[in-house]
Amino acid sequence: MLNNKGIKDIQSLRDKKSRDAAGLFVAEGPKIVAELLAAAPGQVHRIYAVKDWAAEHAESLLSLPLEIVDEPLLQRISHLQTPNKVLAVFKMFKGMQPTSTDQWCIYLDTIQDPGNLGTIIRLADWFGVQHVVCSPSTADMYNPKVVQSTMASLARVNIWYDRDDSWLAQQQAPVYAAALDGMSLYEAGSLQPGIIMIGNESKGLRHELLERATQKITIPRIGSAESLNAAVATGIILSHLVGAEQQLRFNK
Repeated sequence: MLNNKGIKDIQSLRDKKSRDAAGLFVAEGPKIVAELLAAAPGQVHRIYAVKDWAAEHAESLLSLPLEIVDEPLLQRISHLQTPNKVLAVFKMFKGMQPTSTDQWCIYLDTIQDPGNLGTIIRLADWFGVQHVVCSPSTADMYNPKVVQSTMASLARVNIWYDRDDSWLAQQQAPVYAAALDGMSLYEAGSLQPGIIMIGNESKGLRHELLERATQKITIPRIGSAESLNAAVATGIILSHLVGAEQQLRFNK
């Protein structure tokens, strides 16, 4: 039974410092919890669920640490404004430094909006991109908003933080920088798999990163919008580069 200390411990996981100290993060809601349980059952620390949800998923919850809670208690520990049947505490995933970039990889430079980060991780999962490398100042992947927007993709994509900002300089693969003054995606032709750099929502990529680019690429603007959301731009780029490459392989 959850005591006051246990409730405070779960509530504290809203804070990055507490998450890092505990090595734990929270996911909420039937869909995301079910997907994370299916993708990474070994990462489960504890599940807190209302009785009807637990009964519905009884078979998949066998041998997992489960505690039945009522709606008021779920509301107390929830990180959401509207709690939804189940909250699970998971152990953090161990991100691995990518050692080979012979496949597509995403590098995120100071992506600060948690929703953007979560959506980009989900896009990587959709397009089969295995690695997302984040600069030191990119949002925390275990921020509750990031976790919710990934819809469990953080269990299927390797996300690694380049804490000393040195990884990119060591890479030999082509580096493609998303930039307003780049070559049109639609004129670039088939590009060799490499690292796709996506910059900060308002400032773009840092100058020193742009200098490392093998090629700058851009999504041609037809209308009058000043810029594209970082996650939207990532989706378009992945669809064109990664999707087109997969289509070529399929046609062969």
